[in-house]
Amino acid sequence: MDFSIVTYAVPFLLVGVKTTLLIAAFGVGLGLPFGILLAKARISQTGTVRKCADFYCAVFRGTPMLVQIFVIYCGLAQIGFIRHNTVLWWLIGDSLHAAILAVILNTGAYTAEIFRTALLSLPRGLIEAAEACGMSPWVVFHRIKFPLALRQALPSYSTEVAVIVKESSLASTITVLEITGYAKRLMSETFAIMDIFIITAVFYLAINVVCLTALHAIERHLSFERHSTR
Repeated sequence: MDFSIVTYAVPFLLVGVKTTLLIAAFGVGLGLPFGILLAKARISQTGTVRKCADFYCAVFRGTPMLVQIFVIYCGLAQIGFIRHNTVLWWLIGDSLHAAILAVILNTGAYTAEIFRTALLSLPRGLIEAAEACGMSPWVVFHRIKFPLALRQALPSYSTEVAVIVKESSLASTITVLEITGYAKRLMSETFAIMDIFIITAVFYLAINVVCLTALHAIERHLSFERHSTR
C-alpha cells in the first residue's frame, strides 16, 4: 500500500465519518423507539393495528434498502403534494435527510421483529403476577416487560446497529458525502482503488468495533444487575 495515498485520503474520510455517525445516530436514536412501538403494535390485541404493523414490517424487511432510498428520494419527490408541503419536502428534498429517513424506517422494521420476539418470550406468569398486583399496562411495560425484553434483545440488536453503520454507505448513491461518498471521489482522483477500499473498510470496522464493544459492555452490565439482584 502506498502510504502517501493513506495520508491524502484519511483527512477526507474523517470528514465523511461525521456524516456516517450522524446517519447511524439518528438510525439508532429514532429507529429504536420506533421499532419498539412497532413491536408493541405487532403483538396488539387489535387486529387492524397488528395487521398494519405486520404489513409495514413485511414491506421494509422484504425490499432492499437501496430501493427504499431511491423511492423516498426520487420517487416521492415526484408527488406534487409532497413538493409543496414545507415539512415533507424538508424530509425528502435534501439527500441527507432522505437517507436518514430511509435508515430510520428500515431499521424500525428489523428492530420491531427483534423486540417482538423478545416480548413474546417473557415468562407469562411474571406478567400475570404484575397485573394481579394492580399495575397498569404502562407500568407493567415500563418496569417489567421492557427491561426484561431489552436484556434478551440486546445481542440481536447489537447486530442491527452494525448493519445500520454499514448500510449508511448506501446514502452515497444519492450524493451524500459520507465515508463511501468520499471514497468514491478519492478513487476517481487517485485511481488507487484497492488502497482506498482498504482504508474505507478499516474506518467502517473501527466504528463497528467501538459500537459493538459499547453494546457488549451494556449487555454485561445488565447481566450483572440481573445476577446481583438474585
